[in-house]
Amino acid sequence: MLSLVLLVASGWGWYLGQVADAAVNRTDAIPSDGNEGRGGSAMNLLLVGNDSRTTLSKELQSELHTGGDQGLNTDTMILVHVPADGSRAAFVSFPRDSYVEIPGYGKDKLNAAYAYGRQNAPADASEEEKSGQGAQLLVQTISGLTGLKIDHYAEIDLLGFFNLTEVVGGVEVNLCAAVDDRKYSGAVFPAGPQVISGADAVKFVRQRHGLPRVDLDRIVRQQVFIGGVLRKMLSEDVMLDLGRQRELAEAASKALTVDRDLELLDLAQQMQSVTAGSIKFQTIPIVTPDGRDEQGRSIVQLEDEETLHAFFADLSAEPAKPTTTATPTSEAPPAATPSEVTVEVFNGSGTPGLAGTAADALTEAGFVVGSTGNADSMDYTRTEIRFAAASKPLAATLATSVPGVKLTANEDVPAGTVHLVIGSDFNGIGQAVTKQPAPEKTEAVDARTAADDSCIN
Repeated sequence: MLSLVLLVASGWGWYLGQVADAAVNRTDAIPSDGNEGRGGSAMNLLLVGNDSRTTLSKELQSELHTGGDQGLNTDTMILVHVPADGSRAAFVSFPRDSYVEIPGYGKDKLNAAYAYGRQNAPADASEEEKSGQGAQLLVQTISGLTGLKIDHYAEIDLLGFFNLTEVVGGVEVNLCAAVDDRKYSGAVFPAGPQVISGADAVKFVRQRHGLPRVDLDRIVRQQVFIGGVLRKMLSEDVMLDLGRQRELAEAASKALTVDRDLELLDLAQQMQSVTAGSIKFQTIPIVTPDGRDEQGRSIVQLEDEETLHAFFADLSAEPAKPTTTATPTSEAPPAATPSEVTVEVFNGSGTPGLAGTAADALTEAGFVVGSTGNADSMDYTRTEIRFAAASKPLAATLATSVPGVKLTANEDVPAGTVHLVIGSDFNGIGQAVTKQPAPEKTEAVDARTAADDSCIN
């Protein structure tokens, strides 16, 4: 898919876009509900690889070492995020055994979502309709897991991947050690840099047996192969060969099944500034890769929902715009005087009587205290000032008497009044609150860019 995107953006894009749209398969993959995350002009695309053998001939099954038909599983799931300015792209892989909440089915392995969705389709539904139902449930599951809205969907099966790698030609990969998995995937490769394509490429991305971290290392294989394809697509050998570009556009579109609304040319235009070094591959943050569920099955335990949502919010945050440094001036006076600020004080620290003590100190400092009481919880670790937008100057004045306090806009607070919610870090009016340690940034697994050619398992 990325091959197609980069080529469409390379000059004679409109023509290649028409070629691609004429051949691409489409399905109803985006649900009307259960996918209500963050919106905006950025793009989130779910890229899925399924291991269906139904389109493979017996000869090709033997060559690819896939065995017979084993149903339809989505063993490769990657969220692709591209910001509105197209300056970078992030690829986050999801282990197939991630133990997640599947809407309507409870906790199960992530790769079960697609199968459940297909089973939920009407008995007389066509294969296309069943696949659409499967894709929709998978999209809903990923949306709930990440807190993001999934805008588009693209799927490729083993035959499509094989045909595409044949057209792409050799891609360079680098193995830290030789592998011999002829019993399962058929992968037999020496150590060191090497060029692979076709059947060898399929074996390379499918191997999991014999790797130190099993599926996690297989995910890295898939990321590295995509990175190698990207480097090749950006090379002069492809960018200057119009015939090769058309051949790749046709092969990529025939290999893909996408949602109804995905316009390949629009996607290409959004990604036209992306370079190999600005494409980052990661695996979703996990707690343990070798857990067990209640049935004793092997599962991958992910971080908690709050941590995952924070990770994906950071991933999808728009790049910060450069700001000009203002000329230093004398400090501006407060926008309001203490006598103009009415404060309601709530104790959430767990220390009895602290609201009254703070209220007395505020009164002595010239503030007007409206009322005191307990907060909705006694577990606040951070003191905060809550205010309606119109009362921001009042909150700023109160904050000068509680240095380091957290300011929180909250339209439930009546205009003309501010709320002081006392946490366990509170040291008194006129005293700075105890500085909270910066939260540790949640890191994904195996972060690397498409330009990275270091060796892998």
